[in-house]
Amino acid sequence: MKRSAVVGIAAGSALAAVAVTGLAATATGIAQQAIVEQHNATPTDRSLTGPYGSTRSMNVTDEAGYLARMVAHDQEAMTAARQLRRSDRPEMRALGSAIIDRQGAGLATMRAWLDKWYPGRSGTATGYQPMIRDLSGLSGDALDNAFLLDMIPHHMAAVTMSQQLVMSGRAQHSETANFAIRVRDARHAEMFRMQRYLAHWFKGWSMPCGMRK
Repeated sequence: MKRSAVVGIAAGSALAAVAVTGLAATATGIAQQAIVEQHNATPTDRSLTGPYGSTRSMNVTDEAGYLARMVAHDQEAMTAARQLRRSDRPEMRALGSAIIDRQGAGLATMRAWLDKWYPGRSGTATGYQPMIRDLSGLSGDALDNAFLLDMIPHHMAAVTMSQQLVMSGRAQHSETANFAIRVRDARHAEMFRMQRYLAHWFKGWSMPCGMRK
């Protein structure tokens, strides 16, 4: 695909820049509250966590780096989502299944692109920082709450990386640019869905000001 086509995609996305800026601000607000909830966890809860809940080291410098980092990112999400098969809530089991199905398909696509366009690049991002705690020892409300608190910032990282790729014009192929747009929009919407679950099921959580839907 010619470079001009990719630039055209980025330019088209720029037409919605104001809306996208609001999207990013809203998503950041939700993610920040989730991170506050994480840091307010009891010492026992904190002992279960790794360096999750941060969007650090998520800067996109090129298309290959975006794809490799997203592969590692989505692999982690799928591992966590499989734990929801044990959830008592049908909504959470459905959420886990949706993440596994959608991101599993995306993983296959991104790996194929890496093999085709960047055969010398690994499908695993070097230095990837885990963002989700080990959920294998949790059950019931503890499982659902921990998954939601960790997955909101995790989704925010994907939104941020995808938006960077699109708006910077660093995508070398229109397929990747379009994929990043789909990731950005779908995960932003899913962040609101998870936030609503937190607000409905767990005391002490409320939507950030101005973000109630």
